[in-house]
Amino acid sequence: MKKNDIFELEITDMGVDGEGIGHFDGMTFFVKDALIGDVIRARVTKLKKNYGYARVEEVLTPSTFRVEAKCPHHRRCGGCQIQALSYEKQLEFKQQKVRGNLIRIGGFSEEEIDAKMLPVVGMENPFRYRNKAQFPVGTDKDGNIITGFYAARTHSIIPVDDCLLGVKENAPILDIIMTWMRENGVSAYDETAGKGLLRHVLIRFGFTTKEIMVCLIINGKSLPAQADLISRLEKIEGMTSISININTKNTNVILGDVTECIWGQEYITDYIHLRDTKGKFLLTDTAVAYHISPQSFYQVNPVQTEKLYSTALEYAGLTGNEYVWDLYCGIGTISLFLAQKAKKVYGVEIVPQAIEDAKNNAKLNGIENAEFFVGKAEEVLPEFYEKLSEGDAMLTPDVIVVDPPRKGCDEACLDTMLKMQPKRIVYVSCDSATLARDLKILCEGGYQIEKVRAVDQFPHTGHVETVCLLSKLHEAKHHVNVTLDIDELDVTSAESKATYEEIKDYVLEKHGLQVTNLYIAQVKRKCGIIERENYNKSQKEDAKQPQCPEDKEKAIRDALEYFGMV
Repeated sequence: MKKNDIFELEITDMGVDGEGIGHFDGMTFFVKDALIGDVIRARVTKLKKNYGYARVEEVLTPSTFRVEAKCPHHRRCGGCQIQALSYEKQLEFKQQKVRGNLIRIGGFSEEEIDAKMLPVVGMENPFRYRNKAQFPVGTDKDGNIITGFYAARTHSIIPVDDCLLGVKENAPILDIIMTWMRENGVSAYDETAGKGLLRHVLIRFGFTTKEIMVCLIINGKSLPAQADLISRLEKIEGMTSISININTKNTNVILGDVTECIWGQEYITDYIHLRDTKGKFLLTDTAVAYHISPQSFYQVNPVQTEKLYSTALEYAGLTGNEYVWDLYCGIGTISLFLAQKAKKVYGVEIVPQAIEDAKNNAKLNGIENAEFFVGKAEEVLPEFYEKLSEGDAMLTPDVIVVDPPRKGCDEACLDTMLKMQPKRIVYVSCDSATLARDLKILCEGGYQIEKVRAVDQFPHTGHVETVCLLSKLHEAKHHVNVTLDIDELDVTSAESKATYEEIKDYVLEKHGLQVTNLYIAQVKRKCGIIERENYNKSQKEDAKQPQCPEDKEKAIRDALEYFGMV
């Protein structure tokens, strides 16, 4: 087999980025835009010793999971890798991606992960969820000004009038800017030549406030016909902030160091609401306000962010008396949630502007028990650890929350966390591979996984967020597993740990099964949790009771283990 050969391939699996995987003639092939269950005609694009890459020439037999993609650009654009996959199957893929990484990279057993992993949290409507978009500006082969998104692994712009992941407000804003450029002779940036003025258009949208921010990234120091552009943009409902960002460097980094507000405010405001994590993640009355600048790191999917952060807050288990470190805190999004239920929160972030935003956001919400520090988490935390005296609350926090970048936590940061020995660690991750690597280190250092849950922050892409709760073993590395005879146990205390309704809710949420009180009672008796005499038993002597099916028994046993009853 050689490059450009065409062959028939059945796709039997999917890779971590959503690419199809198939096997042919003893080799494994990775195929972009192919879905599990597809039978395709493939063309070889690259060959290695035992594997290769191919592209889809034709779908011969479509997968039963294949759906009609809503966006006509989804194959060319680098944004939506798996839009042609049904959303139900997308969620299954992401659940298995996290699970597989924890087992393969983290070294945890299948039994442990299956017992601790809750169902992935998806969206009711997985479109129009992004509150931020960055559009590169350039020209086509005929010299016409275009904007859109880069094709995958290139800097070739695919013209996109309206991205279905972004808000509908983006399209008219881009139309105004493109028209203004053409009418005023404003040039698009040519990154090859390093010439031209307008490089990118950044748009932010507040889902709660409906406030809009537009920032133009320019290869210069000012805009021609600036007043004309402002007069056009300010008419858009919700327009709150218009700014320019100066970036004259020949770099792939989008934002430069200097931002100048040319109309309105320097920021927009939005809210993150606390959600009830029991069941359907319904909104509560609690919300935290944030000021968001062009440089602010702010999660792009506010609906799922609320579910993610609410889960993290639940896992933190705060009662009002805890000291908490929030590492990689950004503009204080998680910190300020934690501060409402903690005694004191210390946030660390490397970006100075983000820390300023975090401090301002704390003032905005009247929060006085949150303190923020500028620096790398892997430097700030060890420095504090070395300087603090024994007995200082900062030295021995109750909870540490980490939300690192894709590369995960630095070794020095993990080492200091283990030295501090918090009761709980809540790890929020955007890359389950580095999460698995770091969890392995933390668990070897005396912690155990209590809960893991994936949250689909990025529908139609291969990315997924994960939140994990770790608890400290009582004797760190020196714990001993013992076996007790059931007769030695206080059965009544086991019974009191969870109600029947709590067990039923857990089984429904995790396993998708409905179970009865009768089935629960049967399984409890099998596990040695003796019920009251004649509990759930018919008064008729010859009555025949239905017996709990095997799948439901397994799910109930899982619930009993989860609640510490067996």
